[in-house]
Amino acid sequence: MAAAADRSNLAELAGRLRDLHIPGRPLLLPNAWDAASARAVENAGFAAVATASSSISTSLGYEDEQRTPPDEMFAAIGRIARAVSVPVTADIEAGYGLPPEEVVERLLSSGAAGCNLEDTDHARGGLVDSGTQSERIAAVRAAATRAGVPIVINARIDVYLHGPDDPEGRIMEALRRGGSYLGAGADCVYPIMAGDEDAITAFVRGLRGMVNVYAHPQALPLPRLAALGVARVSFGPWLHRLAMREAEAVLRDIASGRDPYEPRRPL
Repeated sequence: MAAAADRSNLAELAGRLRDLHIPGRPLLLPNAWDAASARAVENAGFAAVATASSSISTSLGYEDEQRTPPDEMFAAIGRIARAVSVPVTADIEAGYGLPPEEVVERLLSSGAAGCNLEDTDHARGGLVDSGTQSERIAAVRAAATRAGVPIVINARIDVYLHGPDDPEGRIMEALRRGGSYLGAGADCVYPIMAGDEDAITAFVRGLRGMVNVYAHPQALPLPRLAALGVARVSFGPWLHRLAMREAEAVLRDIASGRDPYEPRRPL
């Protein structure tokens, strides 16, 4: 159990994290996967650190989509939180099948002030029923309130991964789910892979809450996302993949007998 003093500090961090979500001045979150990458994010001047579950899973030797044992995932989150002084929000996928009280306790024990919760059904495939997911979000919110830490819940909406094929149907279903999740106690909604301007505009205007957008390579530029009123921008596994590509290029140089320091790379 986290000590009372730790809970007080986490409550302050959660408040700071929530206040950083400003429509039109989005919170930028280059996602980290270990203590070193988290420190790099903080040292670059970012006001918060987010974890990337897929990057953590890869670094621990597991596949993505809740295949990492929760003990190992939360241990990694704890190492990240201990490495920085800014708020940490943890990508915990769909919660690993843990009951809401345990989800909150593990988050707080690891030092996280916020979390992502997605509505993919990893056991059966497709999407979790929106009513069931809303009840889960409400239960996590209630458990956090009882614990005295208003953790920031970012409700990921996976309609663009598992929902209707037609664009209008995806938007309408994502709006329906987003409204339900915000009503259940989520602070922000995250329709991941929604990248076109019409969809993002519909979410910002149609939902009475903050909207998170995934900054994948085909997404709108950051200034445009800000102009549309987005409150949070996540980079997901991009940094980890970029770092691994660079490492793999150097390893190929070494394996082929080329000088890995040409052009001279600084140490």
